[in-house]
Amino acid sequence: MFATLSDRLASTFKNLRTKGRLSESDIDATVREIRRALLDADVAVPVVREFTGTVRERALSSEVSGALNPAQQVVKIVNEELVAILGGESRGLNFAKNPPTVIMLAGLQGAGKTTLAGKLALNLREQGHTPLLVAADLQRPNAVTQLKVVGERAGVPVYAPSPGNQGSEGESGVSAGDPVAVARAGVETARARQHDVVIIDTAGRLGVDAELMQQAADIRDATSPDEILFVIDAMIGQDAVATAQAFAEGVNFTGVVLSKLDGDARGGAALSVARVTGRPILFASTGEKLTDFEAFHPDRMASRILDMGDVLTLIEQAEKAFDADQAQVMADKMASGKDFTLADFLVQMQQMRNMGSMKKMLGMLPGMGQMREALENFDEREVDRVEAIIRSMTPAERENPKIINGSRRARIAKGSGVTTTEVNQLLDRFAGAQKMMRQMSRGGGMAMPGMGNLPGMGGKKARGRQQAPAQRGKKSKSGNPAKRAAEQRAAAEAPTAAPGSAFGVGKPADQQGPLELPPGLEKFLGR
Repeated sequence: MFATLSDRLASTFKNLRTKGRLSESDIDATVREIRRALLDADVAVPVVREFTGTVRERALSSEVSGALNPAQQVVKIVNEELVAILGGESRGLNFAKNPPTVIMLAGLQGAGKTTLAGKLALNLREQGHTPLLVAADLQRPNAVTQLKVVGERAGVPVYAPSPGNQGSEGESGVSAGDPVAVARAGVETARARQHDVVIIDTAGRLGVDAELMQQAADIRDATSPDEILFVIDAMIGQDAVATAQAFAEGVNFTGVVLSKLDGDARGGAALSVARVTGRPILFASTGEKLTDFEAFHPDRMASRILDMGDVLTLIEQAEKAFDADQAQVMADKMASGKDFTLADFLVQMQQMRNMGSMKKMLGMLPGMGQMREALENFDEREVDRVEAIIRSMTPAERENPKIINGSRRARIAKGSGVTTTEVNQLLDRFAGAQKMMRQMSRGGGMAMPGMGNLPGMGGKKARGRQQAPAQRGKKSKSGNPAKRAAEQRAAAEAPTAAPGSAFGVGKPADQQGPLELPPGLEKFLGR
């Protein structure tokens, strides 16, 4: 979503890094570009004005002028101010001391409240909680049915005594058109069934009106929720700020949830909500699947926007997806010196698929903004093709790919629905990966293309000469005996190079005077 903003900021900082010192005009030009980037991203104007003012003030201060790398210091300032805009420190849910914890969802129609209720319930269930979904949206057609489907997919029970806006009497004698009574009965049911979390899905409107706010306020007063989460569509533009202010005044929500964060809209207005309302962003919905849901960390989101990656989130997702026992088996196999096989590769690839979209994972790596076009063109189906090729092999072929001859390649290609060329490409790539894994298992370093052997890497080249032999004195080319004798005498009387001298000239170590340093450099040497 923030690709355009990220590209604009990266371009601005790239121009900044070419300057050794920053003048006031350089800082003004940088702040001007940042202001344009934020406005183009649909960030609220008051937030942009406050943000750029703070960045300019700090950039002109001594923390930048006295820095060893002023450009990096400006990037650090922008990162810190972005974190402040996004809410500062991350915050989790506040659970009640005496269960159940009541969580009420509020927002406009179409913001994704019902789907997000299922995502939140699944997330809490994976943490060991026993949530209950309450269908209090009785106005939108099929809203109750949708919540039941979502709850079934999440493995969470749904309390739905009323079928919705059909006007019939449901169980427990609750009126079909009374969402306040449904919400109140849902909390009592959760307490009786010993559910420790209740998630109430409420109705929305196409726009903010008095009836919507009154109904939300009545449900709040009837259930006394511990958390009121305002669900906002990250793609609605500047209306996000006005809507958030209206709900803050009418319902007084305690936290924000960003939905549809995987869209291609500019999305900057959603980033303004935390600063405008003073309420933190707690969660973000990043896809259509129930598992595309994560806690919102302002520092990590700022790093993504500045193309610094989000390695911590990537690690957390890997810990959820990867099997610890299988990882230990693989580590033991590598330590014993056994070869990495195609069967192992298939297991690793399946675990990576459990983490979700490959594009999403690659996008969390630092610097991937420079490869955005290649990342967008990445075909997720390529993983399926690779898996089909490996599954078309026999167990013996997976263990020892060297036995795959021409006829076997043709059979594998036909069985997996690909060409022989694609089979050959996979085997070639796997041979390179296998070679790298062998080097790692032996404790050697990895050879990077164009960089030669890195320190610590074994092999003949690493054991070669570490210091060139002293250069022998050059013979004189002069044919005159007297001139040749004079050159040899001058060479013998020449001073020897001092130890540690940079260019082979200087006094011996015991004759060197104190080192003269440029003014101001002594403080970095502890003098």
